[in-house]
Amino acid sequence: MIKLMLCYLTGLLPFAAFSMQQDSIHYRIYDTHAQREIGLPDLAAALQRADVVFFGEEHNDSIAHVLQYELLRALTDQYSGVALSMEMFVSDDQLVLDEYLSGLITERNLDKDAVLWNNYKDYRPMVEYAKEHHLPVLAANAPSRYTNRVTREGLESLKALDKTARALLAPLPVDTLTGAYYDKFAGLMGGHEGMGNLKIYQSQNLWDATMAYRISRLAKKKPVKKILHLNGRFHSDEQLGTVAHLRKYAPKLSVLNISCFPDESIAQPDWDTFSRLGDFVILTDPTVAKTF
Repeated sequence: MIKLMLCYLTGLLPFAAFSMQQDSIHYRIYDTHAQREIGLPDLAAALQRADVVFFGEEHNDSIAHVLQYELLRALTDQYSGVALSMEMFVSDDQLVLDEYLSGLITERNLDKDAVLWNNYKDYRPMVEYAKEHHLPVLAANAPSRYTNRVTREGLESLKALDKTARALLAPLPVDTLTGAYYDKFAGLMGGHEGMGNLKIYQSQNLWDATMAYRISRLAKKKPVKKILHLNGRFHSDEQLGTVAHLRKYAPKLSVLNISCFPDESIAQPDWDTFSRLGDFVILTDPTVAKTF
């Protein structure tokens, strides 16, 4: 599997040569409501009722990237109006991304003019699939220069931006979520004392809110009926963060979330934990090589 995975990620092998059924020993998909293991076709079928599907990943999980690709293919096969939304592109690169998807510019232009992640090779197959099948791709993330400004000077500092710049972000004022998400973020920072003056938490909420707001706007476009959104799982686990912001912007949208991560107990589901993380949990084999 590792050899096939590496070939796929470097673009040397068509994905069709990689069988998820054959290699399912390297991952397990769990329906947390039914408390049972399911296959990828079952997952795609279960997502019928969702307008927006969050796929929360660990960014270097090689198996997760393959599963995302397979899920995108399955959704496109089963449903009309599928769109892809990605944390991995920032909002002011939407024009460049759209021009690439429509064939107006080359991939070299995309690489030069857009802000691509260092591990863009992990996501490139999904972008290429979207290009081939004429699927919209949303550059969902907030530009880092603005989240950095909030980390330094707080959300109020965004009022100094002009109208064009503010249009790249969630509208002000941005809700800074309290309760479980605040406590979770504080834990990530090493405790509430590590939160400083909360500006870093404000930037986290700008990040989440911008993705959510842009997803809510994409969902209003007539051809779009189902959105697969990819992000780091901290943004969507427990349906907090970006999911919570989306519920504020578009409360009528049906949302389901997937939490995917490497775990040694791949065949031993912890239902108490899983039920909190997401509607579906995917455990991947931690022994398989990471992409970075």
